[in-house]
Amino acid sequence: MYPEAVILLRFSGDLSTKSRATWRRMVDRLVRNLEDALASEGIEAGVRRTRNRIYVEADTPEAADVLGRVFGLQSLSPLEERTPEEMPAIVAAGEALFRERVAGRRFAVRARRVGGRRDGEIRSVEVERELGAALLPHAAGVDLGNPEVVARVELCEGEAYLFGEHRPAPGGLPLGVEGRAVALVSGGFDSAVAAWHMLKRGVSLDHVFCNLGGASHELGTLRVMKEIADHWSYGDRPIFHGVDFAALLDEIRAKTEQKYWQILLKRLMLRAAEAVAVERRCAAIVTGEAIGQVSSQTLTNLGVISQATRLPILRPLVTCNKEEIIAQARTIGTYDLSKVVGEYCAIVPRRPATSASLGVVLREEEKIDLSLLEVALAERRILDLRDLSLDALALPELETTTIPAGAVVIALQPKSAFAQWHWPDAARLDFAEALRVFPSMDKSREYALYCEFGLMSAHLAEMMQREGLNARHIRGGLRAVKNLAATTSPAGPEGRQDS
Repeated sequence: MYPEAVILLRFSGDLSTKSRATWRRMVDRLVRNLEDALASEGIEAGVRRTRNRIYVEADTPEAADVLGRVFGLQSLSPLEERTPEEMPAIVAAGEALFRERVAGRRFAVRARRVGGRRDGEIRSVEVERELGAALLPHAAGVDLGNPEVVARVELCEGEAYLFGEHRPAPGGLPLGVEGRAVALVSGGFDSAVAAWHMLKRGVSLDHVFCNLGGASHELGTLRVMKEIADHWSYGDRPIFHGVDFAALLDEIRAKTEQKYWQILLKRLMLRAAEAVAVERRCAAIVTGEAIGQVSSQTLTNLGVISQATRLPILRPLVTCNKEEIIAQARTIGTYDLSKVVGEYCAIVPRRPATSASLGVVLREEEKIDLSLLEVALAERRILDLRDLSLDALALPELETTTIPAGAVVIALQPKSAFAQWHWPDAARLDFAEALRVFPSMDKSREYALYCEFGLMSAHLAEMMQREGLNARHIRGGLRAVKNLAATTSPAGPEGRQDS
């Protein structure tokens, strides 16, 4: 009795160029990663490998979806028929399998021998000709250039495998064959996509998160990186290091010149990543930076920032446009999660330096008490992402899905966005202004906060609660507030407009 699914896996082209010893080492790791992927998803399966292919016999066809996320594979095909490598058997099986699919459609037969042909073995072109002739009476015709249906046959080691589907896989190198690095992550689009690209090149990762936005920011980032860990890190146990940067942010704001804030912050983040990398024996630091995307990522500023560490800094997205990064986030499954986190920065200078001098930045850095970084690293939160339960980290005490009657509504919106739309009677505050004034707010009142993505408002609600204020943020950000307005506000879905 055959298993529920037999799946043929093809090696990435990167493996085909390796020496025999290197190929063997990499394929050994690939097989372990495949077995971990199947076991992680609760799929019972056996993995068999040859010089040119890997075959997986699984208890469910859904195994193909899981295997399609394992690095080191170029493509895969769920097999539909397997026969001896004899022409009559191949033609009979192929005609039975494909005749209904080609009915009224134009088709092609693609046959391929894997591993080289020996004397006496069938030629792949003969299979194409014979099976094509058998299928032609059932079809609208043959189209070798752009067929509507493709009947595929692979000849390998005395057997013929027949199938119709040819799914792409991520390619690259098996995860773990190129050592380990740390990735600086923020929960936004860029850092998650950058981490994925390094995993594709066989580099195992730990993730360092320098927390700028409190518990809600950390939770949002954990959701993003757990998606990467659970669905793309098979064969590895990525560790999340959450480093609280609140004291360092206060130190930067209080003691340094505003236009250098972001450069100083990025240098401190690299130092945090370097400390974790040394402890974890990692060989490099990965970031999601792209040239010119923001003021701290000009070529000059990247040079100044990079000199904060002696470790190599790998920037896989350095030439990417934002649209390319967002498209990749959709493909790998982090888009919706990163969209909620948004692009968050707790310090945004009005006129940031775009061409900083290293000497000036070093003088500004001397004003910072770096022992605060040592404390933050010593007290960091360390989590195994594969074992992590996000439900245990929920923050219901910070969130609300309604606006209570009589609550003071605070909109953390820019002036232009506030003028375009805001909740009726909401008070507008810039985030920096809110940080300054909230300690003096009336503790007898109830506060409901919102911002575009729900991150800054959650951070502010967290700090307000620590001061004894009754404050919550509206989960889902501006979109959720507009939905509330559409159903509960007398002003209707447009809310209140300013002239």
